[in-house]
Amino acid sequence: MAADRPADRDRGDRRGRLGLIVPSSNTTAEPEFRAHLPDSITVHGARMALESVTVDELDAMSDDAARAAELLGHADVDAVAYACTTGSLIHGPGFDAELEDRLERAAGVPAVATARSVVRALEALEAERIAVATPYTDDLDEREREFLEAAGLEVAVLDGRGLAANTAIGELRPAEARQQVIDLVDSDSDALESPDALDAVFVSCTNYRSLDAVEGLEGELGLPVVTSNGATLWDVCNAAGFDVNAPGALFEVESEADRR
Repeated sequence: MAADRPADRDRGDRRGRLGLIVPSSNTTAEPEFRAHLPDSITVHGARMALESVTVDELDAMSDDAARAAELLGHADVDAVAYACTTGSLIHGPGFDAELEDRLERAAGVPAVATARSVVRALEALEAERIAVATPYTDDLDEREREFLEAAGLEVAVLDGRGLAANTAIGELRPAEARQQVIDLVDSDSDALESPDALDAVFVSCTNYRSLDAVEGLEGELGLPVVTSNGATLWDVCNAAGFDVNAPGALFEVESEADRR
């Protein structure tokens, strides 16, 4: 049974609170969330051990998720976000939904997981055919492609940077994310002139500093651009009943009042 939405609970005069579960080596999610939230909403973090973005470490990390959510529940947060893309799709289709349910039970409030948030975001934008840019290795890129295609999306083109060390991913700048997307879309230029043109671009990884590149990219490409942190922020704020204004077409789209 899903927890009551915090929007239906009496907050009194206190500020809103978001719980954010991140890999221990993530240096991007918290700053990006904080930069685009009003002062009336605070962010409270919990960390799970992860140094390299590999299948084995991601698998082990997910075991810490419920405990992290439970501890965030002690802070009376209004909703919890599991901010790791590959960590929430590592076991294939359905794992993202199971993870959300497990975190929701542990925290006692609504919970979202990045992989599922991304799918919700692309569905809200009515995107079907997408380009995907990642910082990952080929193994994780293939798992991400399989996950997105199982969700009903057509991945027209995908490019990964081949990085495993999460600290190296966190050092990438928004300008590098922008250039990767531009190069990726140029590689699919024939599709952009066809009836099956791209509907959106997805920049994957909550440790990839890409949210600040979204507005400029959307202006250049004429396409919605969704990032992992952008989708997670949009989704968890919807779950909590909070209004938030962040870069991109996604934040102009209203989600369903109750997605589950």
